[in-house]
Amino acid sequence: MLNTILHGAQTDQTPLLIAHGLYGSARNWGVIAKRLSDERLVVAVDMRNHGNSPFYGSHSYPEMADDLAEVIAAHGGRMDVIGHSMGGKAAMMLALRHPDAVRRLLVADIAPVSYGHSQIQYIEAMRAVDLDKVNRRSDAHAQLSDLGVDPALQSFFTQSLDIRGKRWCLNLDTLAKEMPTILSFPKTDAHWDGLALFLSGAESDYVRPEHRPEILARFPAARFAKIPKAGHWLHADAPRAFEATARAFLNA
Repeated sequence: MLNTILHGAQTDQTPLLIAHGLYGSARNWGVIAKRLSDERLVVAVDMRNHGNSPFYGSHSYPEMADDLAEVIAAHGGRMDVIGHSMGGKAAMMLALRHPDAVRRLLVADIAPVSYGHSQIQYIEAMRAVDLDKVNRRSDAHAQLSDLGVDPALQSFFTQSLDIRGKRWCLNLDTLAKEMPTILSFPKTDAHWDGLALFLSGAESDYVRPEHRPEILARFPAARFAKIPKAGHWLHADAPRAFEATARAFLNA
């Protein structure tokens, strides 16, 4: 089963599952998870091929959805779900494949469509880091900087660096091989009628007006909202606004 980090305790409120995006981990969501855990149990997961979860040779959305369903089954069988980017696609597929496992769905800055951009350049950058010369996180930052990686992403990527073990806590080989699958979304006629909020960063172009027909075909009760002055990593750009919006949606 996926590695999980639990925040808070079981209450009479529906537990919340959080699925991170590509190259992320459960730890990335620690602040928001802790804040939301004042009302409910919050379970943040390391997705497959990330963090302390198992490494596999495949990375498809049906598999990721089934991974999440297994975690939900271990915590009572039904949860609210927040998924960001890749985790948002996995969360959508979870609702489509296991409709009874999800009460409410918050999809953060992603749509059920294929994207043309690639994230392979970041795998190449991480592979290029000489881990034998990394004795502290700043050493990895310096090497990533020399490779042209933005400072904010340097900090994000090195959260998945095991300095003592001289390894990335990411299955870079599988993620590279499966990049086309990660950027796509499975073709399906399934739909989920539960309440879904598609929450975007106002400065991001990941969820565009032309995506709405595809979203509504799969999630006919979908609502849409944007967080001002936030980009694709909206939960990091505007954590208080993200928390407040998520809390209002889950508790409405």
